[in-house]
Amino acid sequence: MQHLLAATPNVNINVNGLKSPSTAVLIIIVITVLAVAPSVLILATGFTRIFIVLTLTRNALGTQTVPPNQVIAGLALMISLFVMAPVVSQINHVAVQPYEHGQISASVAIKRGTVPLEHWMLEQTRNNDLNLFTTAAHEHPATTASLPLTTVIPAFVLSELESAFLIGFMIFIPFMVIDLVVSSILMSMGMYMLPPTLISLPFKILLFVLVDGWTLVVGSLLKSFHG
Repeated sequence: MQHLLAATPNVNINVNGLKSPSTAVLIIIVITVLAVAPSVLILATGFTRIFIVLTLTRNALGTQTVPPNQVIAGLALMISLFVMAPVVSQINHVAVQPYEHGQISASVAIKRGTVPLEHWMLEQTRNNDLNLFTTAAHEHPATTASLPLTTVIPAFVLSELESAFLIGFMIFIPFMVIDLVVSSILMSMGMYMLPPTLISLPFKILLFVLVDGWTLVVGSLLKSFHG
């Protein structure tokens, strides 16, 4: 028996090392984040509002394929990253860095990381949209900060759609006026067979260039993200 105990190797378990994430765990986390990143980008950031407004601007101009969808999506992505930069920096400070240094567990890091994002989304969400989903879920929280993401995200997306269409409506007005003026002139001249859009398109492009339209649209989008 003593010989068996002497031959048994000593096993040392470093409990403190379990707090620091291993390379395999980090790889799994990165792959998971990359898999859900498109959904998070669309639903939990300003990408939806920006992309819709830029698309409506293109439709108001009458250029159905210029700029192409790839350009609009890329511009919307870059503007979204610019808008979300303070939130991402805060998430990195309170959740990502402590987790990478083994100071907190993964569950605590996720909980800390969702707080800045949820706070930002609540700033952009209308009270009516938020009340709609809290009432449907039979939730009566003391503060909006205690609401789950399953309630905040759909209310936020609904508010983003409303904001995007409201901005798009304001963009359509001057171009609609140009179309009405051109149509009236063509009808008064008896040119019924000539498409009004064929004449109004150069004037709309000229007006958009003279007023520096893309800068105005992007500037309005940046100002719309209050808080």
